[in-house]
Amino acid sequence: MKKIMVSGAILLSLSGCGTINNALTEKTKTVEYYRIFDIKTGADRGVVAESASDGLGKNVSDINEERPIPMSAELPSKPGRFALINPLEGSKFAALASGNSQLSFKIATCKGASWIANGTRSIAGQSELKLTACLFQYSEGYHLDLYATFTKQEGGLMELSRKAASAMVGTPEEWTEKTFLDVVREISADTNASITYLEGYPKLEGTPWLDSGESIAGTNSN
Repeated sequence: MKKIMVSGAILLSLSGCGTINNALTEKTKTVEYYRIFDIKTGADRGVVAESASDGLGKNVSDINEERPIPMSAELPSKPGRFALINPLEGSKFAALASGNSQLSFKIATCKGASWIANGTRSIAGQSELKLTACLFQYSEGYHLDLYATFTKQEGGLMELSRKAASAMVGTPEEWTEKTFLDVVREISADTNASITYLEGYPKLEGTPWLDSGESIAGTNSN
């Protein structure tokens, strides 16, 4: 009986050490998000692009925008779609970068888009968000493609302060979703467009872009 009790105590001790070690381990996680929305409106491409820019500007610290000239006077019957590329693939730098997150080197391209924006949002010691937005005009309106990766830090001695910050301003996941939705909300408010969510990852539930967006609560995806 005594041997069993001693063994149980050792296992409990080891389990506790494992939990502590895991909590103290610094972790860097990179997560991908994307959303595609259909926007039915007859508003001018410049108006829709300006609304999208205003919505994006609410949540990121810097934006680089492009507004290419139309390549054809006739609008296509089907909208374009963003594509992902790895510019290092097949290069001599690929082997050097192989030890890092492959998601970090992905770039979203927006061939044929009428508005393209790249934005970032960084919180020192907590997370970094990189987002690309593509607005594709077609005969029935627009498609808005949104792609983002965010890198977040977990564990270690800073974890308590990160959790305290997240409790006040939201988690990196919540902010990513809010950034997406504020772009859609601004377009909806300015153009009175009919907007439909088509696809994305993680899956978006409901129609959260129809709310005010004043709070980040409830914007998480499952």
